[in-house]
Amino acid sequence: MKRWVSVCLVALVMMAAPCKAQDWARFRGPNGSGVSDATTVPVKWTEEDYNWKKLLPGQGYGSPVTWQAKVFVTSADVTMGKRFLFCLDAKTGKEQWQRDFDFTKYKKNRQNSYASATPAVDADHVYVIWQSQEESTLTACDHDGKTIWTYDLGAFKSGHGSATSPIVYRDRVIVCNDHDGDSFLVAVDRRTGKEIWKIAREGKRACFSTPCVYSPQGRPEEIIFTHSFQGITSVDPVKGKENWNIKPFGTFKQRACGSPIVIGDLVIGSSGFTTAEKNVVAVRPVASGSGVKAQEVY
Repeated sequence: MKRWVSVCLVALVMMAAPCKAQDWARFRGPNGSGVSDATTVPVKWTEEDYNWKKLLPGQGYGSPVTWQAKVFVTSADVTMGKRFLFCLDAKTGKEQWQRDFDFTKYKKNRQNSYASATPAVDADHVYVIWQSQEESTLTACDHDGKTIWTYDLGAFKSGHGSATSPIVYRDRVIVCNDHDGDSFLVAVDRRTGKEIWKIAREGKRACFSTPCVYSPQGRPEEIIFTHSFQGITSVDPVKGKENWNIKPFGTFKQRACGSPIVIGDLVIGSSGFTTAEKNVVAVRPVASGSGVKAQEVY
């Protein structure tokens, strides 16, 4: 029987400077930008650029995240019926602990995995999403691997499987739970797992984007979400209320897989389909009377 093996590779780019590491605490790093302040990124990769390699059981498409001297990464082995959360030493790759989570095989896209969500991490906890068509959870473990709390996300309905990742915003963990069933946005207390707010979504279509934070001048910060049919949405992270929404992607069959990013005062989102149109859209939120509206820039 053919068995996949995940490999975690950590290079010199994990260190922003010899004396201080840059925490890479969520999918695509600081605010989902994919931008590091490291000065050791090689133009061309060679074996000499890697500090260590670590073989992991099964397969996983989630990215590693780091906090100080620790790396957190996931994988899943369908033959064992296990999903894994690992904590590794960032300097040596030595395993510090491993958590196992039982699961049953379910339908997914052949190019997806059973461990595609990237964890999020802060000074106290690492947060991981496990989703399936029967049940889904958001779980917080402390940095020693002990489960602190679990939040029930309900069933995740999609023939493609899942991939969205959580983010940490101040005292809360935020998840975009868009799928083919009852979709919602949710924020829970990062310390207790208690639900703070929950917003129902109209679009019953699985999308896989991970939210980011928009910090406008003179206004409170906003959380940005993207969805193929519901477009780009801004939510007040404290009150759990929608600030503004714009639907620039169209109504044709499509899926928002890429995550939004912020460049200056622009919010950039994307959506599309393999055999149809593909859109990358930039919008600028502008104060209008007592509220805010987003204008399509290009």
